[in-house]
Amino acid sequence: MRTVLVPRERFERWVANFAERHGGGPGLVTEAGGIFGMAQDGSTFHARLPFDAAYDGPPDATAFAEAIVLPSDWGVLLVRKGGFAVARLAGTRLVDSKVGQRHVQGRTKAGGQSQQRFARRRDNQARQAFEAAADHAARLLGDGAPRVVTGGDHAAVDEVLTDPRLRRLTVDERWLPVPDPRRGVLEQAILDAAAAEVQVANA
Repeated sequence: MRTVLVPRERFERWVANFAERHGGGPGLVTEAGGIFGMAQDGSTFHARLPFDAAYDGPPDATAFAEAIVLPSDWGVLLVRKGGFAVARLAGTRLVDSKVGQRHVQGRTKAGGQSQQRFARRRDNQARQAFEAAADHAARLLGDGAPRVVTGGDHAAVDEVLTDPRLRRLTVDERWLPVPDPRRGVLEQAILDAAAAEVQVANA
């Protein structure tokens, strides 16, 4: 089984392509808060709306796509040791964003005290990177309690979210496995956060 993220404007075409690839169909039913489709060859998919929204409309690709509605206040937080990206949005409109990079040294093969000094320096650099990410996340997301989609490195995100200024955030279940955040990575992450999540099982 694999998971794909399908934007609202492409969902109907995606369902049609799924049918073409798998011998016709698919028969659709509303099931488990989304829509379930089965093609002629037995391949299936289950599509869910973003932001943990439950779908209870008709088993129809057009109706499902129209049900993809973005919150009026939401955000994206991406953190890795090498950088961070934060964005706040109102529906599809980008309100503000910040992308930052921090140099964190890689591992060393040196041993003994040199290795220990290197590890301490590396940990300090990572901590400074996380503090910078938390500062900008607090500035962009801390007022109010927007729903936030996170991604990057789990441990790094968890570290940033321990900042008390971010305790009111509602963290979405969706996780975005992104590389070191850059502007282009953030832009794609925003699109992925707003897309339908489709689990596909090929026969």
